[in-house]
Amino acid sequence: MMHEARLHARRAIVTGAGSGIGAAVAARLRRDGAHVFTADRAGEVDMTGDLTEDGANTALVRDAAERLGGIDILVPCAGISAFCPLDGHDDAYFRTVFEVNVMAVFHLIRDALPFLKLSRAGRIVTIGSTTSSFGDEGLAAYSASKHAVLGLTKSVAAELGPHGITANCVQPGAIDTPMTAPAFAEMPEYRTFWENKAPLRRLGRSEDIADVVAFLCSDDARFMTGHGHFVDGGAMVRH
Repeated sequence: MMHEARLHARRAIVTGAGSGIGAAVAARLRRDGAHVFTADRAGEVDMTGDLTEDGANTALVRDAAERLGGIDILVPCAGISAFCPLDGHDDAYFRTVFEVNVMAVFHLIRDALPFLKLSRAGRIVTIGSTTSSFGDEGLAAYSASKHAVLGLTKSVAAELGPHGITANCVQPGAIDTPMTAPAFAEMPEYRTFWENKAPLRRLGRSEDIADVVAFLCSDDARFMTGHGHFVDGGAMVRH
C-alpha cells in the first residue's frame, strides 16, 4: 500500500540523483509528498557539480535550504566503485573513493546539521553496502569506504539522537544500476553469482532501495536509528 502523503511537505536533499539509486530515491520521496533538491555531477538535477571540491557541499546545503525553506531529510547517494586488485593498487584511486564515498558524506551531514536541528523530524539516510559489514576481493577501497560510511552513521546517530534526528544506513546488495552495469557486462558470471546467491533469485532494482529509504525517512521509522539495514534479497544469509 502506498503512503502518498507520509512525507508531506518534508524538505529533502538527495545527492547522486542523476541516475540509479539516487534518482529512484528522489522520485520516491516526491511521490510520498516531499520537496526534493537534487544534485549530481550530471543529469537532470537541481545542482550539478563535484561534491568533493572545497565548499561544494556548503553551497549545496545553502542553495537547498534557501529554495526549500529548510532541510528535514538528507540522503547522500553519490558514490563510486570499481574492481581494483591490491597488486598494483593506485594510491590516487583509493583516495578518490574515500573523497566521494566518505568525505563528501561527512561534509554534507556536517553542513546540513544546523538546519536538521531545526526540523521536527530530522532524518539522515546514508547508502552503504553489504560490504559495509563484509569484504570482497578486488574491492579494498570500496569496502573500506563503505565500512566507514556505516561507522560514521552510527556515530552520527549517537550524537544527534538528543536533537530528535535519526541516522540510518541502507546496505544494498547487488543492484542493477548504471554503476554496476559495466562489471555485470564484463563478467556475466558475476551477475549470475549474485542472482543465485540471493534467495529471491534476482538482482535488486534501484526502486527496491528507494522504498526502504523512504520508509526510514518517514514517521513510521521514528524509533529506528544507528543501524545498518541490509536490502539484498537475502544474499547475506548465505555469506
